[in-house]
Amino acid sequence: MLAIPIASVAWTVTHEEVFREIREYCVRCSKDCRHFAQRKFFYLFTCEYCFSHYVTIIFLALTRFKLLYQDWRGYIISLFALVWVANFYMTLYAAFRVDLKVGHFEAKKAETEVKKVEQEVEPEPHPQIERPAA
Repeated sequence: MLAIPIASVAWTVTHEEVFREIREYCVRCSKDCRHFAQRKFFYLFTCEYCFSHYVTIIFLALTRFKLLYQDWRGYIISLFALVWVANFYMTLYAAFRVDLKVGHFEAKKAETEVKKVEQEVEPEPHPQIERPAA
C-alpha cells in the first residue's frame, strides 16, 4: 500500500502538467550545467524511476516502515522493494494512460468521419415552389 502514494508523488512531479515549468527547467539544467553533480541532481526530477528512490526515502523516514528486519537492514530492503512496486504501478498507469489517449483519438477520428459523412449525405434544401395566386 505504501508504494501507491510513492508512485503517485513520483509520477506527478515527473510527468503531470502542474510541475511542467519546474520539470522543463530541470531538463535544461540536466543538459546544460557544467558540473556533473549539478546535471545529475537536476536529472533526478525528470526521471520517475530515479525520483521514486528519493520519494521512498522520505516516506520511509515518515512511516519508519521496515521489511523483514527490524534494524537498518529492514530499511534497505523496504527501500528497494517499495521502489520496485511503485515503478510497477507507474508502468501500469502509463500503459493505461496510453490506452485512454488512443481511445480518445479514435473517438475524435470517428466523430470527424461521421460529421463528414453527414455533410455529404445531407440533402440540399428544396427551392420554394411558387403557388399561383387565387
